[in-house]
Amino acid sequence: MGDMVAALLCGVLVAVAVGEPAPDPPPHLLSEVLTCQPDPPSLSLSVTLDGLPLFWFDFPGSRWNPGIPSLPAWPPALESPREILPESQLCREILGILGPNLTGQIPEGRAIPTISVFPALPPLPGEPNTLVCLVENIFPPVLDIGWAVGGAEVTRGVSQGPFVPSADLTFSRISRLSLTPRPGAVHACVVTSRRDNATMVAYWVAPDTALDEQLDTALAGAALALGVVLALLGAGLALLARG
Repeated sequence: MGDMVAALLCGVLVAVAVGEPAPDPPPHLLSEVLTCQPDPPSLSLSVTLDGLPLFWFDFPGSRWNPGIPSLPAWPPALESPREILPESQLCREILGILGPNLTGQIPEGRAIPTISVFPALPPLPGEPNTLVCLVENIFPPVLDIGWAVGGAEVTRGVSQGPFVPSADLTFSRISRLSLTPRPGAVHACVVTSRRDNATMVAYWVAPDTALDEQLDTALAGAALALGVVLALLGAGLALLARG
């Protein structure tokens, strides 16, 4: 009996030591999505890894562009522009055949975009920075992104990214604005849908460090004054209690 108990305890200890096997990491998703549509941009082609843009094809320029600036150039021997153009032409032909026949027969997909505006670096007074406007949940991929500062349209220092497909069959797009933020200036990312003639705006206000310092000083003074009042009140109550 003692040997059996010892063997069981040994088995339990081994099971505890070994434990459950570590779960396999989730698989990575490398995808290439070609879209064609009546509205501009009529053609788009993107290669993504887990939803992150790796490369996108510039159809007017007939060349691959990196989705991340630090990436190396697209290998020339891998899916050259000569191989892509016939695929895009086939996509257009299919759209021309199916589009008129399916219009009004099936519901059109629509999504409500979400907008986020944030600086690429922590904002510092007088230091150049880049504002990023991230628009997600786009479908169909037809919208324009613009910028305004203090209510005035800005086009200088603006760069636009491609439509990037996501796993849920929607798209995202990024626009960047290079500038040196002025304290208190109001920056607006203006997103316009050409199909719906609708406009959405997201704002970012450059922090005013001088006002923050004044507020900190005022709060510190108020806290000190409140502490003095409470101390005097406590002393008065102590004197009354003794009397």
